Amino acid sequence: MVHIEAAPVGVPVRDTIGLADTRNMSTPLYAAITLGSNSFNMLVAQKQGDQDVVVAKYKRKVRLAEGIEADGLLNDEVMQRGLDCLAMFAEMLQKEGVQSEYVAVIATATLRNIANAAEFCERALTILGHEIEIISGLKEAEYIYRGMAATTPGAAQRLVIDIGGASTEFIIGQADEALFKTSLKMGSVTFTQRFFEQRPYQLSQFDDAAAEVELILADNRQLLLQTGWQGVVGASGAVQSVLEVLAARNLFSQDQTHEIALQNLYQLRQEILKSQMTDLSDIEGLSAERAPTFAGGVAILVALFELLDIESLQLSGGALREGVLQMLRQRLPQ
Repeated sequence: MVHIEAAPVGVPVRDTIGLADTRNMSTPLYAAITLGSNSFNMLVAQKQGDQDVVVAKYKRKVRLAEGIEADGLLNDEVMQRGLDCLAMFAEMLQKEGVQSEYVAVIATATLRNIANAAEFCERALTILGHEIEIISGLKEAEYIYRGMAATTPGAAQRLVIDIGGASTEFIIGQADEALFKTSLKMGSVTFTQRFFEQRPYQLSQFDDAAAEVELILADNRQLLLQTGWQGVVGASGAVQSVLEVLAARNLFSQDQTHEIALQNLYQLRQEILKSQMTDLSDIEGLSAERAPTFAGGVAILVALFELLDIESLQLSGGALREGVLQMLRQRLPQ
């Protein structure tokens, strides 16, 4: 598998992971490109039976939501950051040999909300050669659940939480059926900007963020609790950030399911409050790439654990991108 991941600025580092030799040259490749409020991603896959086998993965932390101005417009600097990433994706699509009809470009919360989304899409079309589909929050939730169900073993009814850069999706489902879904306007980028601009961090900032989560969740909280679940799955960069920090500290045994408990989040919140570094670089296991939105993500997770009485949460095997891959696979000739 080819994997490229990079921060918003700089040249991506190429890393060969070793699945490229599984490709069947007679079977078409297809690519899911997702434009999130925090990251832009591209998965290139190939059909094997009824499965999507990923042969290349590209990612860049564009942090699109950082560029939304008071007038609702995306500023020029961040727009260009996004377009530069799409230029890289266009180059990789050509290099991978993905046919045009098997590419889907899906955009989420930031492009749903900005006033100049049409300008971004028009400029992107000339660079990428593919139209961007800006999907609703409910459609995003549907894709997330499909991607989770296809990649995460389990037969019990589950709550899926995907904390993006500017929105969070909640889905309750069992097997392939989603029983409840909603999309709410809170995310790790927007919450970090709104509540964690002041340094050093104070507990009152976490309290303010928690109050906002409670307000946003109010109309859906009882519906979620009444529908119920037997397990909770997280499908987001915020969850991945926390799990990476815990794994770096060797808190999981080799055969243990990697899960987050509320006590872990309280510990990380305390470390954020005690940090002497503006970039949180003194928090053990936290990468420079994850650090800029870490406080906002932890704040949302703490609030959701408390409001929804969550005991533990495990990472999903897939989410939005994998859901889009499933849709693309259905387009392939039989």
